[in-house]
Amino acid sequence: MGTSDVEGLAQVTHAATLPEAFQRTVAKHGDKPAIRTQGDGLLWTWREYGKRVETMAAALAGFGVARGDTVGLMLTNRPEFHVVDAAAIHLGAAAFSIYNTFPVEQVSELLRNSGCRLVVTEQSFLTTVSEASAASTGCQVVVVDGGAPDGVMTLAELLDYEMSGFDFEAAWKSVASDDLLTIIYTSGTTGAPKGVEITHANELASINGYLTALPFPEEGRVLSWLPMAHVAERSCSHYFPMVLGYTSTCCPDATQLGPYLVEVRPTWFFAVPRVWEKLRAGLQAAMARETDEAKKQGTAWALEVGMRRTRAQQEGVVPSELEAEFAVADQKVLQHLRAAIGFDKFAVVNVGSAPSTVEVLEFFHAIGIPISELWAMSESSAGGTANPPGRVKLGTVGTALPGFELKLANDGELLLRGGGIMRGYRGEAQLTAETIDSDGWLHSGDLATIDSDGYVTLVDRKKEIAITSSGKNLSPARIEAIVKGANPLFSQVVAIADGRRYVVALITIDRQMLGAWATGRGIDVAALEPIEVNEAIRDVVAGSIATANAKLARFEQVKAFRILPGEWAPGGEELTPTMKLKRRAILDEYLPIIDALYAETDAAAGGDS
Repeated sequence: MGTSDVEGLAQVTHAATLPEAFQRTVAKHGDKPAIRTQGDGLLWTWREYGKRVETMAAALAGFGVARGDTVGLMLTNRPEFHVVDAAAIHLGAAAFSIYNTFPVEQVSELLRNSGCRLVVTEQSFLTTVSEASAASTGCQVVVVDGGAPDGVMTLAELLDYEMSGFDFEAAWKSVASDDLLTIIYTSGTTGAPKGVEITHANELASINGYLTALPFPEEGRVLSWLPMAHVAERSCSHYFPMVLGYTSTCCPDATQLGPYLVEVRPTWFFAVPRVWEKLRAGLQAAMARETDEAKKQGTAWALEVGMRRTRAQQEGVVPSELEAEFAVADQKVLQHLRAAIGFDKFAVVNVGSAPSTVEVLEFFHAIGIPISELWAMSESSAGGTANPPGRVKLGTVGTALPGFELKLANDGELLLRGGGIMRGYRGEAQLTAETIDSDGWLHSGDLATIDSDGYVTLVDRKKEIAITSSGKNLSPARIEAIVKGANPLFSQVVAIADGRRYVVALITIDRQMLGAWATGRGIDVAALEPIEVNEAIRDVVAGSIATANAKLARFEQVKAFRILPGEWAPGGEELTPTMKLKRRAILDEYLPIIDALYAETDAAAGGDS
């Protein structure tokens, strides 16, 4: 198993606010690295970071930002984000992020809903932000890189507002635990984004829940790479480091995650399922390309040992001889696999935000990376459940974090209560009352089961359960996860069944994985185009679906499929920025293809499908 190169376990914080936690960290870890970029092109210690935050806070205050105000941020993962956000919250203001893929209309609505005083952006998004600001509140636009057109302020010009004699200490000490910390705007799977209001107390309750449940080291390294508008990334690489004094490395381009992982060797890493799927596929492709037969066989043996140990762990008992065999496999092979992808110094690894496949989780447990699946919501300040270390139940999202309670409603909906539950939806009192009942239970919208040990298994989103025309209830997410687990070539799978007699699927192919697959078989990848009609690809897909169908009940099995020509981009028409399916939009956009697929399948079966 991988180990961290730092000693000791982190303790829960008794700070009442994030600024208080931040200032304690500056005092305790002043000389340690806080914010950096790849290759240490930029490196700030906690003391330097703290000084920049103090200077920025004085500038924001001079501009007029005060306690209770809001500040918008539409930035990639870059150092300026941390400074502006931290400075705002030291004033008692709330900084919020905007997904970089949002169009003008959505950005305008967020600016209006938030009522922000200013919005900070970069050249890449300047046109969008400027148009959105002009169409909504007319808030001041600040650009952090390069020059600025008329009406837009540069970061240097903002800093010129630095208030003389500003009492920074008095400002941050006046911030209260029930002050608004941030607004997390949901990514829009089911319509317009909702503004989730999170207080300092909410966030710290969730942080302390994780610190109590998981073995976070006293010192650590994290990567800032997911959109900061995502509640998990905001917590992982921004708020947690304020409490723990971790080093956060900014990765502005998520497609470059692999090299960053190898350089940073994070002690804590959280990712959505698709990232783990691609990491597994990359390792498998590298193994397939190995020309040394002895090495190839050695790797296969080590993986087989790791898989047997993983399955024994799931059954509750690992025989001593198997543990000893695994130790040999780890020393000879598995530790090198972990190091190859940057996971030789980890302490905690998590996956969440969407359904994970057991096959992918098993693979990483087998090579000594015991991923802990978790579940949380923006509305719970990223707190909820997690699999306890050493007691991971694959296929579940674990047990309630300390400080949270769980129960099931009569219809199976998962309810959550605790200190991390949001203050409410901004400007949406009725929606807030519908989501958080009079007893403080947050109605998650997720259907689930809870076993006798308290482990939660998610079924699907309540609104996304499909009912076939014969009255069978099924979970599209479960079917999709099982099909995706059958082949790393599958980038996205959408199961369709609602109101239909049987299940069909739309499938997109991962072009990066397709290239590795073709190379390993001596095939010119260009010869596979167009892939949506290539017979070899179709045969591979059909075989994988047959494998998946063997794990599904008859009424859940995929009867037909259609390969789509392109891939879907995060933040596009089909996927949210965090790669969740926009199911309603997909069904609308691809309805002609879906109808044709059913018609063709019925015709081929003579109407007996």
